[in-house]
Amino acid sequence: MSDLTFEGMAIADGVVETIVSMAVQDVEGVASISGMTASGILNFKNKPGAKGVEASANEDGTLAVSVRIGVDYGYPLPAVAEAIRQAVADAVAVQIGLQVSNVDVYIDSIQF
Repeated sequence: MSDLTFEGMAIADGVVETIVSMAVQDVEGVASISGMTASGILNFKNKPGAKGVEASANEDGTLAVSVRIGVDYGYPLPAVAEAIRQAVADAVAVQIGLQVSNVDVYIDSIQF
């Protein structure tokens, strides 16, 4: 995604990724986001900047988001995914003022 521009304001890619990452980290049951631990520390196995969050602007002015996560063992996966969808949509609406068209959640691992 290149800079997101709307209503005379440009938002850099990293800003959107940070907002989404922070919202996802606050969801109970999320152990990690791709190369990040739940505390936000980058896992050195992944290349720098690979946060497991992608966002792209749609032609209708909404935002499409995908996140790759690890879930703590014992949490129901559908409930965690739904909580992530809601948290991301709320954070983007409040902090950027955009609607989110969809949030695709990819569960890459279960962590014990």
